[in-house]
Amino acid sequence: MLEAISQDDYVATMLQVAERDASIARVLREICGLEAAVRAGVLELVGAHLRAQGARAEVLECVEALRRDEVARRLAERLGPSG
Repeated sequence: MLEAISQDDYVATMLQVAERDASIARVLREICGLEAAVRAGVLELVGAHLRAQGARAEVLECVEALRRDEVARRLAERLGPSG
């Protein structure tokens, strides 16, 4: 499923949401700032919780995209430091 949407599209979509909601921007900064293995573990827990809550497939795909180093790096660059 992840291949159907480009990494550029995932990054652009998450940035649009982050621009509208500062709390999401903060969470994305924190997640993207984690070491890759730690980020993967955190996102596994987040994904499990979201699946249990019946989250839409698009949301789960975005969580999966955050596991990719390139997506996380680009988001972190665009979001900039917190504060």
